[in-house]
Amino acid sequence: MQSVSPSHSVGKLGGCAVPAMEERGAEALSGHEDGSKETRVSAHGSHVPSSEVLEAIENVILDVLKSLAKKKAPVLTLANRSDWRNIEFKDSVGLQMIPHSSTKQIRSDCPATAPKFAMMLKILSMIYKMVQSNSYATKRDIYYSDKLLFGSQRVVDNLINEISCMLQIPRRSLHILSTTRGFVAGNLSYTEEDGTKVNCTCGATAVTVPSNVQGIKNLYSHAKFILIVEKDATFQRLLDDEFCIKLAPCIMITGRGIPDLNTRLLVRKLWDTFQIPIFTLMDADPHGVEIMCIYKYGSVSMSFEAHQLTVPCIKWLGLLPSDIKRLNIRKDVLIPFTKQDQNKLASLQKRPYIACQPVWKKELEIMAASKMKAEIQVLTSLSSDYLSRVYLPNKLQFCGWI
Repeated sequence: MQSVSPSHSVGKLGGCAVPAMEERGAEALSGHEDGSKETRVSAHGSHVPSSEVLEAIENVILDVLKSLAKKKAPVLTLANRSDWRNIEFKDSVGLQMIPHSSTKQIRSDCPATAPKFAMMLKILSMIYKMVQSNSYATKRDIYYSDKLLFGSQRVVDNLINEISCMLQIPRRSLHILSTTRGFVAGNLSYTEEDGTKVNCTCGATAVTVPSNVQGIKNLYSHAKFILIVEKDATFQRLLDDEFCIKLAPCIMITGRGIPDLNTRLLVRKLWDTFQIPIFTLMDADPHGVEIMCIYKYGSVSMSFEAHQLTVPCIKWLGLLPSDIKRLNIRKDVLIPFTKQDQNKLASLQKRPYIACQPVWKKELEIMAASKMKAEIQVLTSLSSDYLSRVYLPNKLQFCGWI
């Protein structure tokens, strides 16, 4: 396989210049055989040695013991992950937590926070044992280990993120796996950590996004671009229409709504490995725009892992609010805004990343003025296969992305 520099090799998608490598594989990017490139959360990148994970947990417990020895109530100090004042926006990274963010204390002597303190120590204990024994558990396993203590899966999910942020260690290095909801299909093959070879090209059946994205290797593809699809139904329709092979070889991914961690990690890994254009296909509504922004710029709650999760070069291919008028979509197939939609759109318009995207800002203004939203399925009002036969080919050929 010939080694090709993506910055100097240019191919054509329609009439538009796009990065190209005729035979794209992990080895085509010299020095980045594992597909990871400047995706660091810590000095060790995506993986933290077990010895350092154990030491970090021991330091937390040591602080607890020191407080007890002084007859003081132990506390855990956590960053305020949901506070926008702790977040800075960089267009090259997305939303990331500032170095010296404001914190909150989880006190063991306060009735309001004592249960959370106990649950965090319980999970830290479980992580410590797993790292020691080199075993893994899913978030669901942790919840079912003590349902009475944790109360709900959502509580466990939040606590794991708090611990990951507190220790400054990515979740994968804590030996905690999350259940994957996303699917991938198209011109892509890779080898999983256990040696299983996966070929996403075969048939009209999608492959589940791997639960350990950082462990996959030998990624190989001829794809000209990657298409992120918001909804599973649209993703399946494009598969049935053989979109991945009819127009040009491509890779399709769906998070089936708000993407989980593994789906976001895979999008980032594919970008690091292949350096090909990434487009999004979302509903023309505030929820769809927010999902697209999570892929592109990240989320406030996971901003401490921004360097591993965001892909700021992602482009908005559709469905654009301006497309609704341009394509003469009938009003009776559009959906009026709810109060929740209005609030969500107002919130989006205030986000720091919208200010640096004037064309996006204009599209949101069109949406706000119409007070209507459109699902991708409205294109079937034009013809049953309009999306795959007309809309996407034209968009890609004539550079209809923003």
